[in-house]
Amino acid sequence: MADVELERIASDDPALSVPAASRVPVHRQRSNGQVQKVSAPSGETSTISTPPTAKLTKYDVGWRRIVRNFSPSWFSVTMGTGIVSLLFITIPFKADWLYWLAVVFFCLNTLLFFSALLVSILRYSLYPEIWTVMIQDSTNSLFLGTIPMGFATLVESWVFLCVPYWGPWAVKVAWICWMIDCVVALAVTISLTVLLISATHQQALHRITAAQLLPIAATIVASGTGAEVAKVLPSPGDALGTLLVSYVLWGMSTPLAMTVLVMYYQRLALHKLPPREIVVSSFLPLGPLGMGGYTIMYLGSVCQTVFPQTEFFHSLPVAGDIFYINGVFIALIMWGFGLLWLCFALATIYKSRPFPFNMGWWGFTFPLGVYSVSTIEFGNQMPSLFFKVLGTIFSVAVILLWCVVAVGTARGAWDGKLFHAPCLANLPKKEEDKDEEESAEGKTSGGM
Repeated sequence: MADVELERIASDDPALSVPAASRVPVHRQRSNGQVQKVSAPSGETSTISTPPTAKLTKYDVGWRRIVRNFSPSWFSVTMGTGIVSLLFITIPFKADWLYWLAVVFFCLNTLLFFSALLVSILRYSLYPEIWTVMIQDSTNSLFLGTIPMGFATLVESWVFLCVPYWGPWAVKVAWICWMIDCVVALAVTISLTVLLISATHQQALHRITAAQLLPIAATIVASGTGAEVAKVLPSPGDALGTLLVSYVLWGMSTPLAMTVLVMYYQRLALHKLPPREIVVSSFLPLGPLGMGGYTIMYLGSVCQTVFPQTEFFHSLPVAGDIFYINGVFIALIMWGFGLLWLCFALATIYKSRPFPFNMGWWGFTFPLGVYSVSTIEFGNQMPSLFFKVLGTIFSVAVILLWCVVAVGTARGAWDGKLFHAPCLANLPKKEEDKDEEESAEGKTSGGM
């Protein structure tokens, strides 16, 4: 009768509908499925069999848990921190304190990037099986694009902060690092695209998100970094080669990013807004549009200097000016398209609020940051006070967003909530794990 009474009360009061084992004090719970006595609301006692709790292994605690769950999405922290450093450099209203803040964020970004790189190397060295399941995960693998993008922000900051003071050897370091970044970015863009179109399982349209742009944006960022490196190279021939490679990288990635944007818009039109957990990804289209526009404009400005020095298109002395004018025209169109997607993103955030904090919140920083850089560059090239002020406003918004997201990330990392890699659920179980589960099930059935 006591069991029947317990079930009736639990069905009437939702607060009592949690399993009995979760209402018992911790010191009275058992992990082996044994029968225990609990007090019923009437004062009587009843015997209830508690389910076995999950057994923690050495991989679920301590540093091993952090290493195993350190997914590539953590490199988005370096992207956000790196773009803040670049914003302090590019803000048109100069001040000494802005320069030193740029230096501080550059040092912080360097520490974050190489720490993340070390943990990632440790992850795939100790647990090589994780690499396979991560690559096969259609969402988690996309964040591999954040690695070359985070590294590219370091190269750009090096060009602006270190090259003017340290001279030729710093230029060589920047050029070599750019080459490494190009190789990694191209590898990520091509390999992940091939994996996407050759996957055995069919990808549904409603599962398409703006995160598909991440591996493509890596090559666009590498192209923009190449333009900045070419500007400081002392040899005109080397600068010309860097410019041509950067144009090719831009052509390999920007049209592909536009194609993905068409797919993403179709997904929004047919299946409406994405889930709240990934709604922040609506800002990601600003990344390739902002960086793509900035890159084509900056490449054109460098061509004005390099083409006459190398006598490139010697029969056409104004070739550099033509490249520059076309670059500004294309960049202005991409900036306008990005403004439309910014309005879409703000409306999406407004309609979907509130939404939980996760690593996706770093999607606020880098896309809006490169869009701010593109806006400021328009102010420098035209010149235009409107674009300079608007770019500064965008930059301040990005810096404030970085502060909010950084605090949330620090809290989530401290309590361990952000160290969670869903792709680990696809790992094949080891024989000893299977034996332990079978043994636990046998004890449970015996106790019941």
